[in-house]
Amino acid sequence: MENQGFRPRFPSHAPRVLLRVCADYRLIRIATAEGGRALLTVLAVMLHLSSGFAAEPRVLVLNEANAPPYSNPERTGFFDAVAIEAFRRARLELRLEKLPAGRALLLSNSGVANGELNRLSGIETQYPNLVRVPEKLGDWYFAAFSKDASIPGRLEAIRGRTVGLIRGWKIYESALAGAKDVIAADDAEQLFRLLQLDRIEVALYERLMGLAHIRELGIKGLRVLEPPLFTRETFLHLHRSSAEWAPALAAALRAMKQDGTYQRAYDEKLLPYFGSSPR
Repeated sequence: MENQGFRPRFPSHAPRVLLRVCADYRLIRIATAEGGRALLTVLAVMLHLSSGFAAEPRVLVLNEANAPPYSNPERTGFFDAVAIEAFRRARLELRLEKLPAGRALLLSNSGVANGELNRLSGIETQYPNLVRVPEKLGDWYFAAFSKDASIPGRLEAIRGRTVGLIRGWKIYESALAGAKDVIAADDAEQLFRLLQLDRIEVALYERLMGLAHIRELGIKGLRVLEPPLFTRETFLHLHRSSAEWAPALAAALRAMKQDGTYQRAYDEKLLPYFGSSPR
């Protein structure tokens, strides 16, 4: 039986519809494949970036107002070395900015910086946005310098003299509150220059930094007054926005003291200024 009189039951436009459907299906497959590849690419990039971020330590910027042997431009001073290693162990990166003492505190308290390298315990009562890391970074040995070695190294004996101190050193500013003849210097160089020129009789500073400054400049005729005025523990302080890192840093410092890292740094960088370990 021949089909010469057979007519297809599809409408006349059916071939075009089928072709279009087939073409659209191909496009969908292509778009889906390309979209899948694009999605995989995006995910790969995100994973790469996230792994990179995880490998990069958090950077904290701390201010410091020290001098050798505690801090220096090469960041090999005692406080430099101890803090940098503690930050490394806490998976942090430390960057230090040297600033005048008073300005450094204001910037740290305001959150412009992440904190202070070394401050005395209790500074947080005056600057409430600072949080103390609860493990000692080191000690500061406060002392008086003078041409006259017969002056006793006691505050009651010094208050009656013409005294110089560095602006922003709160411990001396508080101790000499109400004293008449007090001159504030901007830095150690200016402070010791005043002493050399007899503008002041006594310069109040930190013992080891003063000895290092005198040696570096070859200054003659100056003496450290005895006994030392006082010794105070110093601590890292963080702005409260970075306070979450305080426990890790405290733990790192304790570990360094236990494994001998801290003592080795002390023996290398501070002990030569004493001749023996301070009590």
